[in-house]
Amino acid sequence: MKKVHITETVLRDANQSLIATRMSFDQFAPILEELDKAGYHSLECWGGATFDSCIRYLNEDPWERLKKIKDVVKNTPLQMLLRGQNILGYKHYPDDVVRNFVKMAVAYGMDIIRIFDALNDLRNIEVAMDETKKQGAHAQGTIVYTVSPIHDVKNFETLAKRLEDMGADSICIKDMAGLLMPQIAYDLVTDLKQAVKIPIYLHSHCTNGLAEMAYYKAVEAGVDGIDCAISSFSSGTSQPPTETLHFALENAGYTSGLEPRTLKRINDYFKPIREEFISSGVLDPKVLTPQPEALTYQIPGGMLSNMISQLKAQNAIDRLDEVLAEVPRVREDLGYPPLVTPTSQIVGTQATANVLTGERYKVVLREVISYFKGEYGKVPGILNEEVAKKALRKQQPLTVRYADTLEPAFEKTREKLKEITDRDEDVLSYLLFPQIAEEFIKNKKMTSQASK
Repeated sequence: MKKVHITETVLRDANQSLIATRMSFDQFAPILEELDKAGYHSLECWGGATFDSCIRYLNEDPWERLKKIKDVVKNTPLQMLLRGQNILGYKHYPDDVVRNFVKMAVAYGMDIIRIFDALNDLRNIEVAMDETKKQGAHAQGTIVYTVSPIHDVKNFETLAKRLEDMGADSICIKDMAGLLMPQIAYDLVTDLKQAVKIPIYLHSHCTNGLAEMAYYKAVEAGVDGIDCAISSFSSGTSQPPTETLHFALENAGYTSGLEPRTLKRINDYFKPIREEFISSGVLDPKVLTPQPEALTYQIPGGMLSNMISQLKAQNAIDRLDEVLAEVPRVREDLGYPPLVTPTSQIVGTQATANVLTGERYKVVLREVISYFKGEYGKVPGILNEEVAKKALRKQQPLTVRYADTLEPAFEKTREKLKEITDRDEDVLSYLLFPQIAEEFIKNKKMTSQASK
């Protein structure tokens, strides 16, 4: 009986996708022991937007949050999502910062690090992968799945082979926009299982109503694991429900290793928390239902929310359809980047500007200029020459990895902050989010002194 590993996402991606990562540690702390006993392959509990949200909205130290989770969860591996050279921020950082961050994350209890680059430029994940392995953690290389004229099964097979050659312990197909069709899931997993010898995992979202079907076909093709969310925080822009997939797999002759009674206790615990977020307006019931129009525009849920916020702020929500139609055109101009942080924000914001100014690229955003310069990595396809001229203004794009042009920053920043902290964890927090982290560090120091 083949085992299909299930990773539980309620503490990270389900939380991020449905309620903008607003679940505090205190809200889920009482259920951690049950989560540890359920039989999950891993608990995704950190990375993504959790780090930013802890400091910016929850007044929590993200490092302490991870430590407190690890203090309780002794048997189940902890998993995080890392954006390669972006780490958990929105720009590229020098290699010394990446290495120090990975080293600290593992020291605080991280077991599995899923590492991706928004452009599938594997040069941007090699340092994080190398350091993860040096620290004895599991390095999961990631293929960012997308649909375009230049992306196909063979393209993803090439990436998988390169990840295996780089030393990845496993590979994840990351379908952040829920675009993976069931038959393509079967074909892709079948191909990758033949191309590489390491385990293959699949991550998707229910945004378009495809994820459960894609998961089932991927299991038939031999996928080793899938990401799910306990049912009260599943579906919509989140992952498929853990319990449903467990029972469907068991019925089909597979095993997940999960304990159903424990799953029920976990779900019963999270039900009232979900209701609290609905009552407060943080969880909009709209995100709990499929929105298959994304199959046309290929826009992840978070990107759509961001776009709507921008238009509302400018009293232009009535122009949403125009912006949605502009997104695929901008994406083509930019060489078909996958729409995932940070490229989703870049494409979406430029599309919004194109519509609201009444002229395409009348304003070329700073991030778009950086993109054309090569600061985010190698573009998958061919850039629009006219847009490139506007963006570069006779400058030459980089031919090397952008991080190779950056000066080391960790020791310099540690020296800069010595008056307010002697913790390397705080230095790393500051490097990722300077403005909010500095205030957070100072407030934490004041609180600590006042309590003595």
